Amino acid sequence: MRHYKKGRKLGTDASHTKAIKKSLVLALFTNDRIKTTLERAKEIRGDVDRIITLAKRGDVYSRRLAIARLGDKHLVSEIFTKVEQGLFKDRPGGYTRILKLGTRRGDSAIIVIMELVQEPVAKKAKTAVTSAKANAKTDVKADKSKKEKVDADAADVAGDAEEESVATEDAVDAAAADVASEADADAVDAAESDAAADSDADAAEETDAVDAAAESDADSAEESIAADDAPAEESATADAATAEEPAEVEADADDAEAADETVAADADSADASDADAEKSVVAAEDTTSTEDASDAPLASTEDVSLESEAGSETSVAEEITTDDQTGSDEK
Repeated sequence: MRHYKKGRKLGTDASHTKAIKKSLVLALFTNDRIKTTLERAKEIRGDVDRIITLAKRGDVYSRRLAIARLGDKHLVSEIFTKVEQGLFKDRPGGYTRILKLGTRRGDSAIIVIMELVQEPVAKKAKTAVTSAKANAKTDVKADKSKKEKVDADAADVAGDAEEESVATEDAVDAAAADVASEADADAVDAAESDAAADSDADAAEETDAVDAAAESDADSAEESIAADDAPAEESATADAATAEEPAEVEADADDAEAADETVAADADSADASDADAEKSVVAAEDTTSTEDASDAPLASTEDVSLESEAGSETSVAEEITTDDQTGSDEK
C-alpha cells in the first residue's frame, strides 16, 4: 500500500527522485526550455506552477519558501523580478507547455520538450456560433436588466406610494392625536372650570350658611338681649308711668279749673244776658202797655221763649260743672 507516497517513482529511490525533480526545475527556469521524458515533465509541472505562484505573491515569506525549494537565491531573485515586471500577469495558471518529439531509441521512452509559456494571454476568436450565443446572452441580460429596472421602478413607485400613504396615515394620526389632545385639554379645562364653579358654589353656600348662622346668632342675641331688657323696660315704663301720673293729675286739675272758669264765665254771661233780657222785657212792657190786647199774647210768648232759653243755658252750665267734678273724682 502506498500511503502518503504520491507521485511517480521515475525508476529510482525517493532521494534520487527528489534530486532529479529539483535539478529539472532549476534547468527549466534557467533555460526556459528543457528536453526530457514525458513522465519526468509531467512530474515537475506542479513544482514549476507553485514557484510562479509564490513569485506572484512577492512577500518575504514566499521568497524564502521558493529559495528552500530551489536552493538558489539569485535564480529566485530573477524569477521574482520578472513576475513583478508583468510576466505571467494575465495568466491564472498553466505556466508550462509540453511538446512531444517521439520515442527514444533503446527503451522507446517518449521524448518531449517542456518550456515556459511567456506569451501574453490572447483572447479567443469568436466564431459565428459563439457570437450568436454571446448576442443571445447579451439580449437575455439586457432583457433581464430591463425587467429588473422595470421591477425596480415599480418597486420604487410602490415604495413611494407606500411612504406617501404612511406619511398620510401618520399625518392623519397626528391630526387625530392633536384633536384628541385638544379635546382632552378642553375636557380638562371644562372639568377644572366645573370644579372651580362647584368649589365657588360650595364656598358661597358655606358663606351663606355662615351668614345665616351669624344672622341666627344675632337674632338669638337680640332676642336674648330683648328678653333681658324686657323686664328693665317694663320696670322703666312703670317708673315712667308712676312719674307721669302726678303730672297728668296736675294737668287734669288745671283743665278742670279752666273748665270751671269757663263755666263761670258762661254763667256770668248767661246772667248778663238774663239781666239784659229782663231789662228788655221791662222796656218792652213799658212800650207795649198801650198796644192792643191782641199784642199781649205775642209778648207773653216771647217772654216765655226767652225764659226757656235762659233756663237751658243754666242747665248746660250745671251739666258741665257736674262732668268736671266727676272727672276729677275718677282721677
